[in-house]
This record gives sequence, C-alpha cells and structure tokens, in this order.
Amino acid sequence: MSLTESGTDDIIIERSGSAGVIRLNRPKALNSLTLPMVEAISAALRAFAIDNTIASVVIMGEGGRGFCAGGDIRALHVSGRDGTGDASSFWRAEFRLNHAIAHYPKPYVALMDGITMGGGVGLSSHGSHRVVTERTRLAMPETGIGYFPDVGATWLLPRTRGELGTWMALTGLDINAADAIYAGLADHCVASSGLTDLVAAIGDLPSDASAAHVHDVIAGRSGEPADGKLANARALIDAAFAHDRVEEILAALAMAPEAFAQDTLKVIATRSPTSLKLTLRLLRAGRRSKSLATCLERELGACLQVLHSPDFYEGIRAAVIDKDRNPKWSPASLAKVDEATIDRFFAQKPKLFENQDGKENPS
Repeated sequence: MSLTESGTDDIIIERSGSAGVIRLNRPKALNSLTLPMVEAISAALRAFAIDNTIASVVIMGEGGRGFCAGGDIRALHVSGRDGTGDASSFWRAEFRLNHAIAHYPKPYVALMDGITMGGGVGLSSHGSHRVVTERTRLAMPETGIGYFPDVGATWLLPRTRGELGTWMALTGLDINAADAIYAGLADHCVASSGLTDLVAAIGDLPSDASAAHVHDVIAGRSGEPADGKLANARALIDAAFAHDRVEEILAALAMAPEAFAQDTLKVIATRSPTSLKLTLRLLRAGRRSKSLATCLERELGACLQVLHSPDFYEGIRAAVIDKDRNPKWSPASLAKVDEATIDRFFAQKPKLFENQDGKENPS
C-alpha cells in the first residue's frame, strides 16, 4: 500500500455520548499511518472542535497489539526511491496534525495501549490526556532505520526529565508504562481491560465537561504501573547523556561500570552513525527552541534531506523489506561522519506555518 492509498475503513470515526472517538484500523500493519489516515484524523478533529455536543476526543488503536507503530516506513522507502512527492506530502500533513493535537481546544485522550512508536508517539504524547496500559511499549526507534525522531519529538524529548529523552532518542529502545509516566510522555496508567469502560465513562460526561472532569474520570480508573527501568538509571543517564557530542556520550558510558551503561553502549553501536549525530544535534536545537512549530519545521527540512541519505534506505531494507536486521551503514563509524554531512540536514528551511503560533501555511 502506498502512502496515498488507504481504504475508507482504515480510520473509524464515531461517537460515544459526548466523546468523539477516532479508531486507527490497520491492525495487520500495527495501525501504521498513511496520508489518507492522517487527513481523516485531521478532518475529524476539525469537525469535533466545532461540534457543541462533543466535549472531548478519544483516539485509540484497533487489533489489540498496538496503538500505532508510526508512519508506514515501507511506503516512505518506496516514495523516496521512486522520487515521488508522497513522502513529503505525508510528513507535511502529519506534522501539522501533531501541532493541531498539541493545541487542540478540547480534551484529547490518547489510549496508548500496546505498541506506540514513532508517529504513534506524535498522535499521543502531544495530547492533553495520555493513558498508558500494562501492555504499552513506547519508543522512538528511528536511529535503527537510518532516520531520526520526528513528529515533534525534538520538542518533546528535550523536555523529559533530565536526559531521559536523549537516551530514548539515541538508543531507540522501548519503555513501559511506568517509564513513560516518569519521563513525562504519559499521565495515567489504566488496565487494558478497563479501556472500554473508560471510553464509555468519558462519553457519559455532559457536553460542557471540562478538561478537569475528563482528568477525574481517568484518574478514578488509574492504578500504579509495574516498575520501569529509567528511574533507577536516571543519575547514570543524566551524567552520560548530558554531553553534546555522541563520542563523548559513548566515552562516558564506557567508563561507567553498571550493566545498564554497557548494555546501552552495545545498543547505540548498532545504530546509524549519521542518524546518531543528526539526532543529537536536533535534540539540542529543540531544547533551545521556543515553540513546537519551530521544531516541526526544522524536522521537515531534515526529512527532505533524509530522502537523499543512503542509511534511510538501508535501514528500512534491513528492518522491513529483507528483514535481515543487519544494516550496512554508510559511513560505518562516527569518526567518518563529518559535520558538513550533518549541516546539509539543516540547509532546507520549509514552512509549515505562517507564524510560530501555528497558523498553517497553505503550501
């Protein structure tokens, strides 16, 4: 399926009382996103925003395995290889949707049940009410496919506790419900078996219900998640990942005796060297930025350059096409990634918004 092809059943729009409900319905593809799906979600949000009978919006995934595994990277691979404009059109629409979610005028409840990665994080962690479950596996795994964390992640991740976002971005490793809440990427943990009841309870609220009312409904059904790994590793992560060069981060990890540090070091060694350097620079730029819109436009410029990067195609080939899980990165080492290469990802400055308050540019 291409980015621009999508059956009408890939998104289900319905309502439950005063709640507008959006269901991602590509379960065989872990609800990965296509352009028509993004456009359908955007249209639904616009319609719900002006409907006085709708108090809140709930977004969730069908199939039981995941909320959303991200954008359809196989289709992005095909678009870049064939030189079509589909990838650019997808990113533009997706990033505008991420911004709309972050500034949505009504309570926006994301049920991050199961796999929530890449674009799935963009659909959820920008929202006002973010619910995880005991099945949540949240990650930004892009450095493993020759890409970088996008969908506004360069705004979100620098604003997690300490350097947890930097650890997440460079390693691409998944975290559980407790970690997601600790990092600040989620708010409540509700048992997956209770999600149907939760949606019904949100829908039972009156049409003039406030964000506080929605919060109370969710909090009343929340529990303590199982322990995560990030709280205990926080001091180590903050110390090692505070550096502004990937080489310095790796050196700090190599000096640390903890097994967590050595395991992290081994994981990062498998990631695209170009992606690692690009990701760290984008995160540091995102930390200095004053708005999500600025970060999204910077990410879009990097996306357009990624289409000319060999690691993007090699990473996707190894992950989802040949599935040999053995990418051959070019360059193969950090030492061979020069600054001029990374500079090129910042050369294009496309406009998504007419101003940084997020008014959309029609281009």
